[in-house]
Amino acid sequence: MSSTTPGNTSSGSPLGTSKSVKLNFGTKTPGNGKSKEKMDRFIPTRSAMDFDSANFSLSKENKQGEQGSPSKEESYQKALAASLSVHDSSRILAFKQKAPAAPEGYENSLKSLYNQNLAPTVKKTFRHVPTTQERILDAPELMDDYYLNLLDWSGQNLIAVALGRSVYLWNAASGGVEELCTVPNEGDYISALKWGSDGNFLAVGTSDAKVQIWDANRRKQVRELCGHTNRVSALSWNGAVLSSGSRDSTIANWDVRKRRDEACVARLTVHEQEVCGLEWSLCGQQLASGGNDNVLAIHDASFRLCHKVQAHSAAVKALAWCPYQSNLLATGGGTADRHIRFWNTHTCAMLSAIDTGSQVCALQWNPHARELLSSHGYSKNQLCLWKYPSLEKVAELTGHTGRVLHMATGPDGCGVVTAGADETLRFWRPFGEPPSAKDGDSKLGGGAMMGAAVGAGGSAGGFGGLRSIR
Repeated sequence: MSSTTPGNTSSGSPLGTSKSVKLNFGTKTPGNGKSKEKMDRFIPTRSAMDFDSANFSLSKENKQGEQGSPSKEESYQKALAASLSVHDSSRILAFKQKAPAAPEGYENSLKSLYNQNLAPTVKKTFRHVPTTQERILDAPELMDDYYLNLLDWSGQNLIAVALGRSVYLWNAASGGVEELCTVPNEGDYISALKWGSDGNFLAVGTSDAKVQIWDANRRKQVRELCGHTNRVSALSWNGAVLSSGSRDSTIANWDVRKRRDEACVARLTVHEQEVCGLEWSLCGQQLASGGNDNVLAIHDASFRLCHKVQAHSAAVKALAWCPYQSNLLATGGGTADRHIRFWNTHTCAMLSAIDTGSQVCALQWNPHARELLSSHGYSKNQLCLWKYPSLEKVAELTGHTGRVLHMATGPDGCGVVTAGADETLRFWRPFGEPPSAKDGDSKLGGGAMMGAAVGAGGSAGGFGGLRSIR
């Protein structure tokens, strides 16, 4: 069977043969009797369509379908609901305020499986921190100088304090006090104190650039080290090595086992102004120094400079090494800075910082908790206890009427003594009892010392200083 193209007829085609057919749906070109060929699309003319009429017809058909027999979709929905036993008025999924209660007597067999690794809920508790001093000692002629270090507490429970030209030792167990030494020249004064690790030897720095070492048991001077050209304002021990920082901007390191002409084993000149902060790490591997040039420097045990940074905007006097993390150091800045900053001394990265709002004079870590105690100058003259690393203020201790220049922790790790510009020493217990002491198995050996100090009468009347006034 053959097809013919309109306008073109052919005949005589035998059966079984096909002829290609070209369909042309195009329109004639005006003025040209020939039609266009090779068109592949049909583009309708919409001008003749009536959309309103078509829409009305479709709407009419839909209404007739709703009024008549149910559609296929409705039939399917009813069949599905019947097979699932779902009532016509109910819903499979619905939003509710609260999950329905389990039937009475129902027990979830998977409850123990999903709850066995849950940690027990522990209610966060805060320990009570006493905010008032337990004892006050009168300390006349205590110099109001931010750059000096005039107070320290030994492992033998002796408190050394410099009052003008003299050094006094106060026994925290008995309350007795005696004078250790006095500089001979009028106008000179004691500028630094530091106990050795065994609590038997006390290093004394003087305003005439000397470093003296005293045997506290025999009350006798055993060494005198000369090498600075100005007052010695900071001291720190590392075993048999004594480091001294001076107003001449140098740090001298003395090996006290060697004779006088060989005792100075290293001299460091990293600072440009007075060295007012000096502290060896508890492991003895790093030495931190702070100066009035706002510089913090870290040296290793071979006295090589590891890091030098100027992040503070005032003198760096307050230095404290963390007792539970050997490379964590806290530093405090003076009046123009007011910040406590925490450092990773291996990388010299500043971990965190907090603006205390006042001059930072001294820092002490809690030996048995993650806390730091800071003493301050203008304007509140207070002590602040901080949580670490959150840096939340746990407590604020007030009592001094002058800036709290010096601070030291007792051998029991609980008691703290502070010395202020108001010429008083005040005793506090901000750190609480150590965990072992609470269990009755204290290994610190000093748990009762502070208590004895609180109850002691004080027999300091004959020395004109360290008189108990409360």
